[in-house]
Amino acid sequence: MSKEGRKTTSGGLRWSWTSAFVGAATAAAAVAALSSKPRDPDFHLISIDLTSFKLNFPSVDAELILTVHVTNPNVTSITYSSTEMSIFYSGEHLGSARVKAGSQRPRSCQVLRLPARLNGGQLAQRGKQFVADVAKREMVLDATVDIEGFARVLWWDHKFRVHVDSHVTVDPVFLDVIDQENKSALEVFVR
Repeated sequence: MSKEGRKTTSGGLRWSWTSAFVGAATAAAAVAALSSKPRDPDFHLISIDLTSFKLNFPSVDAELILTVHVTNPNVTSITYSSTEMSIFYSGEHLGSARVKAGSQRPRSCQVLRLPARLNGGQLAQRGKQFVADVAKREMVLDATVDIEGFARVLWWDHKFRVHVDSHVTVDPVFLDVIDQENKSALEVFVR
């Protein structure tokens, strides 16, 4: 063994603890970087609950609670600001749901209860289609929302925006969720 702590292998190569440590540290950093790549959050509508039904002739307004399961698959916690989710029926704006400001821990799930208000006047404009949807007990709703906030990585806050598009089929009689497709796109801003 030489003075620098190097050992000669049978192939004649010199081996060093320093080189081994640097190689291991580089591999660990590469694994950390790959596992911390930002991933899109997951959203799933669990239920819709009618809280009030108001007849203000000639319109009818409904207030609902949308229960949404949200998964943050990332290795960092997030903080987001309040926003409005727009709800559409047959391409027309039907109402909105309020998303309150909040935060979520890394690699966690949480359930959000979003108060929503639907404008019955919009349903009345699509009366024939609405009656047909009630008869077949399937109504297709679309929703879109942009959520902005920041994620703290070490000492830096990184701004992000998540755009979510939802396509949900519900039973308009019992308000059961029959089917859904949710797509989210995460955009991270580096200063």
